[in-house]
Amino acid sequence: MTGETALRAISRVAHRSGIALLAIWLAGAVPGGFAPHAQAAETVNPDVVDRTTLRVCADPGNLPYSNDKGEGFENRIAEIIAEELGVPIAYTWFPQTIGFVRRTLGEKRCDLIIGVAATNELMQNTNPYYKSTYVMVYRADTDLTGSLGDPVLQGKKIGVQPRTPVASLLARHCLMGHMKSYPLVVDTRLEKPARQMVADVSSGEIDVALGWGPLAGYWVREIDPTLKMIPVVPEAGTRLSFLMSMGIRYNEPDWKHTLNRILRKRKDDITAVLTAYNVPMLDRKGQLIEVAAQPRDKPASPAPREKPAAASIAEPDGYRMEAYRAPVPRTLTGARTVDAETLIDLIKTEDIALIDVFPAARKPEGRGNDQLWREPKRATIKGALWLANMGVGKLHEDEEAAFKAELSRLSEGGKRTLAFFCEPDCWMSWNAAKRAMSYGFDKVVWFPGGVSEWNDAGELLEETRPWRPSAQE
Repeated sequence: MTGETALRAISRVAHRSGIALLAIWLAGAVPGGFAPHAQAAETVNPDVVDRTTLRVCADPGNLPYSNDKGEGFENRIAEIIAEELGVPIAYTWFPQTIGFVRRTLGEKRCDLIIGVAATNELMQNTNPYYKSTYVMVYRADTDLTGSLGDPVLQGKKIGVQPRTPVASLLARHCLMGHMKSYPLVVDTRLEKPARQMVADVSSGEIDVALGWGPLAGYWVREIDPTLKMIPVVPEAGTRLSFLMSMGIRYNEPDWKHTLNRILRKRKDDITAVLTAYNVPMLDRKGQLIEVAAQPRDKPASPAPREKPAAASIAEPDGYRMEAYRAPVPRTLTGARTVDAETLIDLIKTEDIALIDVFPAARKPEGRGNDQLWREPKRATIKGALWLANMGVGKLHEDEEAAFKAELSRLSEGGKRTLAFFCEPDCWMSWNAAKRAMSYGFDKVVWFPGGVSEWNDAGELLEETRPWRPSAQE
């Protein structure tokens, strides 16, 4: 593959994601670029991180993320990291255009990129520290629902960046004839299309802007706080929300662990910064987090949040058959119920098979092998196998047989411990662990906190695709 062909391929990935920051993915597309997979094993090289200074790779003029005056939210987050490490910050400035990663992180001129999509492969990712989505920006005299199928949008002039997920939805709803196009991948020193979209809504040049949340929210705050902003309603087959993490070089596990611990410890402070910059954030269930706006000059720390007392839920005699996302019992008779800290200790002392049973969409019936089907992806506990949908209340006969056989393989005939998890308030993990015991497996662990609690503990996640019973493939 030529450098030009590879560049076009990576560009398409950036366009599909639609996140302005993902222009940095382009950096590894040309020959001689930053190619982490050439050194994929973490034991190849020791960490090369400068422990006396926090060396940050950043764009000198890319608000709201960063600038050379320290005015961006990534500048503020870098200050939190440096404060926790007890070291000063030194920036390596480079525009977030083609060559950014290669000329900064790749050349070891700096050690950390504060904001990258958690799915990017040019860098090793920390655990995610916020999740955002595409939004609609519109004037207060318009009433919108967030759905691109809303009849109110007919006849409205809509600003959008082409080859983004929201642009695809415009085409699906036959709204392309009302579109005003703004460039996607730009030189941030010269163009700020998100700012221009918001300004054009304010002036009446367009009626609605569809943009990436952190960019749109900031420019609404700066240009016209009277504008309204609402998440675009997602539709099947189109991803609109993305987890954001920090980017580091591969082969630096100690540095990653350090950053994950800081992200966990200073989570509330980082959230306060994002809130102050009007960044729309989603919770674990994909719902918009409602927060009060903070003053521009001094982000305030949010009030301490108290965990509600856990309700006492009785264990049913059989399996949970519906409403799987609901409060779960505190125990599972016959299994060891553990929290993240206990599971971490168990992994060190026992041979454990980690099994995620979070549900995943199945390939539609009747879709042939020659028709496009992309298996979903999920960030789960590192080393876990994703046995999707195996925690439903009743399995098909062929699924049950395949699940039982797979558990036998994973347990090595009952020698290894089987640890089941999902997400908080997820009955599927409870069902799956109970089902495993009904098969005769006696070394069963249930981790009700799931991936979210593991992530909050600062532990490693990795992206994976679901295992499927052979009869379902």
